[in-house]
Amino acid sequence: MDILVDLHTHTVASGHAYSTITENAAAASRRGLKLLGMTDHGPSMPGAPNLYHFGNLAVLPSEIHGVKILTGVEANITSQEGELDIPLRYLAKMNVVLVGLHVYCYPGGTVEQNTAAYIKAMKNPFVDIMVHPGRPEFQLDLERIAKAAADLNVPVEINNSSLSPQKRGAWDNCSRFAGYMAQYGGPVILGSDAHFWDRVGEFRFALELVEGAGIPEKQILNTSEQRVLSYLEARRKRRPVIG
Repeated sequence: MDILVDLHTHTVASGHAYSTITENAAAASRRGLKLLGMTDHGPSMPGAPNLYHFGNLAVLPSEIHGVKILTGVEANITSQEGELDIPLRYLAKMNVVLVGLHVYCYPGGTVEQNTAAYIKAMKNPFVDIMVHPGRPEFQLDLERIAKAAADLNVPVEINNSSLSPQKRGAWDNCSRFAGYMAQYGGPVILGSDAHFWDRVGEFRFALELVEGAGIPEKQILNTSEQRVLSYLEARRKRRPVIG
């Protein structure tokens, strides 16, 4: 299975990542990727850029080292109501919007509260992709999230970085989640969550997981550049107009 798009990557702007967008694009080109998402953390993450960074994304070229660049954000859920740390007027101008739960940004809660916050964010028309629900920091009802992904047609990520041997506790959660995604048939996307250029386009663990869960290639959005672009275009058409 070939993965041609990596929408979840970070640059030095995130504060705890260590490569530039140019270095990431060069790595993506070497791996044969067609599209690269630049999705630095939203401003509630310690060390993350302020809003001015996101307001200035238009200065970046649309292609670097032969790889198309989609500028965006990995926004943080900041409340049990599914609120985000990026105002809508900024989200409306981005090519791709990823959203997830992060320590330091989200206050935490019960399984029900965490799951409700995650699904409320998924229903936001300015959100394109939900990320790493299998991470163990917050307990979630993974079956409900998989069903919501199918009902709303919003891709949810299998995060390769979460599955690395250096991290603990995510494999079992992600494996269960992948099984639910196979059961309900909602769209899946694989993300490297690269914080250094050598991890861009690295999907080894995520591929092992989805293949073990029986998720078919047609269910994985980033096996095709055009499928990703068509999905994002359709999302843009459904967004409300921001004055």
